[in-house]
Amino acid sequence: MVSRFALTASVVVLLFSPSAGFAGSSAPLQIIVSKDQQSLVVYDGDAVIATSAVSTGKAGHSTPTGIFSILEKRRHHKSNIYSNAPMPFMQRLTWSGIALHGSNHVPAYPASHGCVRLPSKFAASLFKMTSRGMHVLITDRQVSPTEVSSAMLFQREPAPGENPAPLSDVPLRPAISQAENVPVEVAMTEASTATAAIVAEDREPIRMLITRRGERDIRREVQSALNQLGYVAGVPDGHIGPDTIAAINAFQTAEGSTVDGKLTPELTDAIFKKAGRDTLTNGVILVRQGFKAIFEAGITIDRPEQALGTHFLQFQEIDSEKTEGKWFGVSLENHLPSSAKKRLSITTDADPSAFNAVQRTLGRLTVPDDVRKRIGGLLADGSSLSISDMESGLETGDGTDFITITRASPRG
Repeated sequence: MVSRFALTASVVVLLFSPSAGFAGSSAPLQIIVSKDQQSLVVYDGDAVIATSAVSTGKAGHSTPTGIFSILEKRRHHKSNIYSNAPMPFMQRLTWSGIALHGSNHVPAYPASHGCVRLPSKFAASLFKMTSRGMHVLITDRQVSPTEVSSAMLFQREPAPGENPAPLSDVPLRPAISQAENVPVEVAMTEASTATAAIVAEDREPIRMLITRRGERDIRREVQSALNQLGYVAGVPDGHIGPDTIAAINAFQTAEGSTVDGKLTPELTDAIFKKAGRDTLTNGVILVRQGFKAIFEAGITIDRPEQALGTHFLQFQEIDSEKTEGKWFGVSLENHLPSSAKKRLSITTDADPSAFNAVQRTLGRLTVPDDVRKRIGGLLADGSSLSISDMESGLETGDGTDFITITRASPRG
């Protein structure tokens, strides 16, 4: 347990120590905010770089908890919700209005309208060392990253050579905020030699999310398979509308089966078999880079009746020539509603405080070798992996990394 006195003292020691390197660190840092402790800690791997007291959202305007990243930075900003209130050194975490920012009023208790208030001097110092995409975790209890070792975790692959393998033809998943009528692109382009050289010199971190494959995912894949077979199911958006129902009816007619327009597991398997596709796995890994979707692929979750829990891991390169790196991770509390557990057929809850909780979850995941190799070719210093039973919600969209909300902020 970290006391507020220790955290306040740490600000003085770490911010003004010549050896701290607070504003000049080139390592992939991460920020963890604890609502219970009303504290903020900056980590380089598992090492504390700086700490500060904070003030989070008060009753009726509580700050959401979960996995975020910095989406936007503005040195001078005013609230467009609360009477143009000044928010200096603003660092946005959600497009719905949650941010880190400086304030002259940071009491020892929650007092904001949902944002994370920082002492003005600390906010200015923190602003200098962060960049868009840097991860910020907001938790209830105090957590700290530890090194995680697992055969499931990815390592870098050498940069592709003159004849790189073609990219997977897995369709990109549309962001939740994306318009339903926007076509889904398919990644089938081969990387050129020039592109390979750029990748080798300067890899941009990727963001990965492992989650369960939901009903909407299955419907989206069915629509894609029907389109492949020549039945016009419309844009693969996961919604069973008139076009999709007509396509299902046409498929059932062609196959001589009962025509009822209903998508059953048996019909799903028949459509996939006809299209030459494998049966869908029960898990999926989604990959983004530069706030844009890159690809997604199926994975297998062992013992699916057990909750995965919510975990966050970040990759830190230790030897670029040997393509070696370490992963540092934390487990977050995330109490699933009964309705969600029923829908996902989960009968056993996850315990984030259990010994080796991250490793235990990683041990239940199987990623195909070709997917692992592709991720290894994209992996870069500062890449991250989130794991959650629930797919990221409405906050994940165009211009974001994967945002995982573990406890939402009530509307005031």
